[in-house]
Amino acid sequence: MSDAEREKWEKEILIPTLKRRKERKDKFFTSSNIEIKRLYTQEDISDFNYNKKLGYPGAYPFTRGVYATMYRGRLWTMRQYAGFGTAEESNRRYKYLLSQGQTGLSVAFDLPTQTGLDSNHPLAQGEVGKVGVAIDTLKDMEILFEGIPLDRVSVSMTINATAPIILAMYLALAEKRSIPWDKLSGTIQNDILKEYIARGTYIFPLQPSLKLTIDIFSFCRKYMPLWNFISISGYHIREAGATAVQELAFTFANAITYVKEAIKEGLKVDDFAPRISFFFSSHNNFFEEIAKFRAGRRIWAKIMKEKFNAKNPDSCKLRFHTQTSGVTLTAQQPDNNIVRVTIQALAAVLGGTQSLHTNARDEALALPSEESAQIALRTQQIIAYESGVTDTIDPLGGAYFIEALTDEIEKKVWDYLNKIEEIGGMKKAIETGFIQREIQESAYSFQKKIEKKEEIIVGVNEFKSEHEKINFELLQVPPEIEKAQIKRLEEVKRERDNYKVKEKLSKLKNSAYEKENLIPYIIDAVKAYATIGEIIDSLKEVFGDYKHTAIF
Repeated sequence: MSDAEREKWEKEILIPTLKRRKERKDKFFTSSNIEIKRLYTQEDISDFNYNKKLGYPGAYPFTRGVYATMYRGRLWTMRQYAGFGTAEESNRRYKYLLSQGQTGLSVAFDLPTQTGLDSNHPLAQGEVGKVGVAIDTLKDMEILFEGIPLDRVSVSMTINATAPIILAMYLALAEKRSIPWDKLSGTIQNDILKEYIARGTYIFPLQPSLKLTIDIFSFCRKYMPLWNFISISGYHIREAGATAVQELAFTFANAITYVKEAIKEGLKVDDFAPRISFFFSSHNNFFEEIAKFRAGRRIWAKIMKEKFNAKNPDSCKLRFHTQTSGVTLTAQQPDNNIVRVTIQALAAVLGGTQSLHTNARDEALALPSEESAQIALRTQQIIAYESGVTDTIDPLGGAYFIEALTDEIEKKVWDYLNKIEEIGGMKKAIETGFIQREIQESAYSFQKKIEKKEEIIVGVNEFKSEHEKINFELLQVPPEIEKAQIKRLEEVKRERDNYKVKEKLSKLKNSAYEKENLIPYIIDAVKAYATIGEIIDSLKEVFGDYKHTAIF
């Protein structure tokens, strides 16, 4: 569009239209406060260099996708996050989801398991099996995956502070079934930095926690070539209130820290970087989310190539799992959540995700019921098989708005990364509270917009119903679950060789003092049926506890 043509359009069509009817707002913004123009044309990407900015799928800078054929060759992994109550209950849910066409498992653990507490610990009371499955010993892991072929099903485990123990249990289970470790595929989250930023399920101080993370890097690189030994999570950062830009920036700042720590431990970047994976959220601002994922691929490729001198193209590929946003779901009019999840899932697919979890309609009220979990899975399947969006690669590539927005997000992310570098890196930015304050301010700002109705949440601050009724059954975890879990834990402790447990825990503690890789020693401890709490308590004697500092 030439300047003359644009001026003619504005004079003859736009201005008369605006005189008859004003626009809904003076200005429009994305969730990251990027102003959205009325119209995008080729002038908005006038300096656009196709090879530099886009390239081709499967080739640097991977903006259009990390694989050459993307979904024309293989669909994303449909990996519904699930787990509740005891291992028996969760095992039944996994088998149900697999029978409904799910193509990968994603394990949710309860809070005691995440924070290194056994189910009979006083602080675990009332939390056992509530937000995920309770795992105390290898016995629970054996039941959790009973009848599930670990060498044929990809398994993702969302666990961080106790990730070395959960991974050790998984490996011990595979060994008991005579499954070689190099046949196991899946992911352990193992992203401890974001716990200090957004979630709080940390145990040890920052540096020993990082040491355990890199122990997993080293061990998996050697024994588990198909395994993603970290899933660096922007999801929890976003759920805590970060914007789309902050989600990318803080996640990549964490990733840079892990890569530096691994190199410091003697690992070569191209030996481990191809197995680094990521985990992002997908929110309601449809085009911003698509642009975020595209910008993310370009940024990570540049970080790995230019900052760390990676030579292997696989080291530069941003492979990521996406989960639709839990924080956007509402307890009011919960069926509306089906629509929200569909929009978010479609954005993830158009953004080129490698695997996807779609939240259920009832997750603002309870853990998903079987019926709601099926609807969530069917949402993915309809997008995959009926919508046609998987038939070509990066279908929005080249669109003026998408490319301009991708560029703007990339620029703002680099601004944050440079700022964090000036502070002294991500560890210092966490310790000083910079990251936490940035997220808090974004969350506060968004909440004020909701209260002022500058942001409309259907069913919450607008279009409300006076007499709402939930027309489906909610899942409830009965209190007997906790008693049953504690009973099994006590039985295991009675029946195991307690002298052997004590011996293995002593070796683990000594190895921690010697700063050895702790994964082999943790595997030995779990094979003796040591509990998560016992292993954590042994390591606390060496590492100590993390003391949280309030950020205002």
